[in-house]
Parts: sequence; C-alpha cells; structure tokens
Amino acid sequence: MAITTNKFGVPVNGARFGILQPKLKYRFRVEFTNFGPIGAQVIELTRNVMSVTRPKVSHEEVPIHSYNSVAYIQGKHTWEAIQLTLRDDISNQVSGLVGQQVQKQMNHFEQTSSNTGSNYKFNTTIDILNGDDDSQIETWSLEGCFLQNVDYSDTDYSTSEPVQVLLTIKYDNAIHENGLFPVGGVTGLAGDNVN
Repeated sequence: MAITTNKFGVPVNGARFGILQPKLKYRFRVEFTNFGPIGAQVIELTRNVMSVTRPKVSHEEVPIHSYNSVAYIQGKHTWEAIQLTLRDDISNQVSGLVGQQVQKQMNHFEQTSSNTGSNYKFNTTIDILNGDDDSQIETWSLEGCFLQNVDYSDTDYSTSEPVQVLLTIKYDNAIHENGLFPVGGVTGLAGDNVN
C-alpha cells in the first residue's frame, strides 16, 4: 500500500521528508518569581494568562567606513518588551497581585521608590509545552523584569467578555533554553577553550 504522508513537504536535494508537527500557539505556560509581595504564591497569575508575546531582540548596526565602501558590524542589542494579557478573576487576586507589584516598584501613596532594582524586579518564564503533559519543548527565561505599563482595561455593559489586565513587561536579559541560545553558551567565542 502506498504511503502519501512522506510525499508532503518541500523537496530537499531530490527527496521529501514530510512535514513536522508544528508548535501550537495555545500550548504554553507563563510563571513568575518574586512578583508582587515577597514569598507570595503567584499561581493565580499563571492560571489566568490569556496570551503572551515571545521575546524579540534587535541589534544596532555600526557602520565601518573604508576606502570605497561601507561594511557593518553588530552593535549593542535591545530586548523588546513583551505583552501579557491576564483574565481578571472574581477573587480579585490578579488585580491584587498586579497592584502589589506596581506599589513595590513605586509606592504611589508615600511617593517613594526602591533604591535598587533587585528590590522590585521579578523573573518570568515562558514554557512552550508538548501537549501531552507538562514537558517543555522550549523555555524562555526573562531576567530582571519590571512592569513598564499596566492597563486595567475597561468594563462594558454590551459584552460578555472577561475583564482583562494588560501588562507590558520590560526585562534585562532573555535566555532561550532548548533553542537558539543554549545555557552553556556557544563554543568558539571569546573566553571558551577551543582546541
């Protein structure tokens, strides 16, 4: 009996290798460390995540002018903020945790702020899951996070949608495990022992 499944896909060097199962957008999890009050359980945020954008990185270009032409090298990089959408639950835990994180970053009543980022920054982990258990296909670990923008959205008599809390999260660094940027680094870079 002929099998047609290996006939799908793009030909490479005269052969077809079929189509791989794609990662699906709805198989993910977002977890937080040190968000809101110190030592608080933040599972309520994870349970109420609706959507999240994955990290984006961009590099400045540095022109190197020479005799008749211009070449370019890579300059400093910037991690773009991610967008996180939460359902605002009936127990008010989502709004409460977000409000406590906002106050930790800047006490709006006392008009005071922390004297160091480590007092208010948190970490965020975005896992892409395989769908049959909680095994991760890949993990993004975002370090040194803070809330850059909080939008408590709106209410509306004419809709049946849940109330949402929209967060813009800025961070210092992102580590992509099981992906493009392995934790152990890339061999052959300065500081690595290359034989």
